[in-house]
Amino acid sequence: MSTIPLTRRGSEMLKEELQRLKSVERHAVIQAIAEARAQGDLSENAEYEAAKDKQGFIEGRILEIEGKLAAAQVIDPSTLDADGRVVFGCTVDLEDESSGARVTYQIVGDDEADLKLGLISISSPIARALIGRSAGDVAEVRAPGGLKTYEVIEVRYL
Repeated sequence: MSTIPLTRRGSEMLKEELQRLKSVERHAVIQAIAEARAQGDLSENAEYEAAKDKQGFIEGRILEIEGKLAAAQVIDPSTLDADGRVVFGCTVDLEDESSGARVTYQIVGDDEADLKLGLISISSPIARALIGRSAGDVAEVRAPGGLKTYEVIEVRYL
């Protein structure tokens, strides 16, 4: 089984979701199934079917999170020493060569990614293009909107 890179924050988010699913969501869906069963004929009971579907989703998500946490390699960006290179967990300041716009991203695991918060997945095209680069380097990114060129301004390990 291959390891799944996660930041400490990402690991904590998954643990919190797992705890919520096990302690709150699982019990709520069991209660919903019991209430639907009490209504009688299960063959035509849409509430029962919906509750069973939700139960299947919750149990599947619990197994998925447990598997990810078991295979996780938790990385603390503040302890990294990558000689100024872009690596998993680092925060990188970029300048779009065509527009001059500056952006800041942190490279995180797939489950942690949230572009609105500046968190990009390690498997995204931009992260793959940046890995191994240093300040002053230029990276070409094949994005859905076409080819973009970014200059790496600064690499930080926060």
